[in-house]
Amino acid sequence: MSAPSPLRGWLRPHRLVMLALALGIVLWAVLAGDWAWLPKYTPLLLKGLGTTLAILAESVILGAAVALPIGLVQVTGPRWLSAPAQLFCTVIRGTPLLLQLWLLYYGIGSLFPMIPGIRGSFLWPYLREAWPYGLAALTISFAAYEGEVMRGAFAGVPRGELQAGRAFGMSPLKLFWRIWLPRALYRALPTLNGEMVLQLKSTPLVATITVVDLYGVISRVRSATLLTYEPLLLLALIYLILTALMVAIFRFFENRLPTRGA
Repeated sequence: MSAPSPLRGWLRPHRLVMLALALGIVLWAVLAGDWAWLPKYTPLLLKGLGTTLAILAESVILGAAVALPIGLVQVTGPRWLSAPAQLFCTVIRGTPLLLQLWLLYYGIGSLFPMIPGIRGSFLWPYLREAWPYGLAALTISFAAYEGEVMRGAFAGVPRGELQAGRAFGMSPLKLFWRIWLPRALYRALPTLNGEMVLQLKSTPLVATITVVDLYGVISRVRSATLLTYEPLLLLALIYLILTALMVAIFRFFENRLPTRGA
C-alpha cells in the first residue's frame, strides 16, 4: 500500500474553507482597494521587511544560545545557578514585553549619556540607536520562554538512554552532545516553531522605540496616505506568508529527524 500523499492530508475541509476565505479577502482588497501608493513605498517596505527578518533571526539565535544553559541548569543544578535561572524566566515571562522594551530604551538607555566618557567611546554610536535595545528586549524575552521549553525538554529525555550512554563509557560532555541535547531538541522542536511565530508577531513592538521595521513602514504609509485598510491588509498578508513559510520549514525538519520515538 502506497503512503498517503502529504497534499491529501493538508487539504482538509476546514483548511479549504480558510484558504477560500483568505483568497476572497485578498481578491476583494485588490479589486476594491486603493493601491496607487504601493509602487512609491515598495523600496521602503522591502527595507522594513529586511529589518523585521534581521531582528527576528538575531534575537532567535542569541535567545536560543542563552536558553540552552538556562534550561540545562534548571534540571542539573547546582541550586545557586538554577534559582537565578528560574527567577529570570519567572520575571521575564510574567511582565509584558512592551514594558521590558521601554525599560531598556527609555530607562537604561537614558542613563548612558550621563556616564562620563561614554559619548566619546566606541560604544556610543550603538548605544544612542534604538536597534540594540529592541534586539536586547526580544532576545531576553525569547530566552526566557525558550529556557522553560528546554527545561521541560531536558527533563523529558528518558533516563534509561542517558544511563545507557554512561554504560558505554561516554564522558559527560560526549553524552550531552550525542544523546541528551539531540533528544531534547527533538522534543522541543514543535514548541520552538510556535515560539518563533510568536517572536515574529512581537517584532512590531520595536516600532514604538523608532526602529523602522515592517510595521513602522506601514504606520508611515497610513499617516501619509490617510488610508487604513489597504496598508493593514498588506501587512497582515505579509505576516501570514512569513508564518506559513516558518511552519513549512519546521515541518520539513520534523519529518526528517530520525528519532521518531521521542
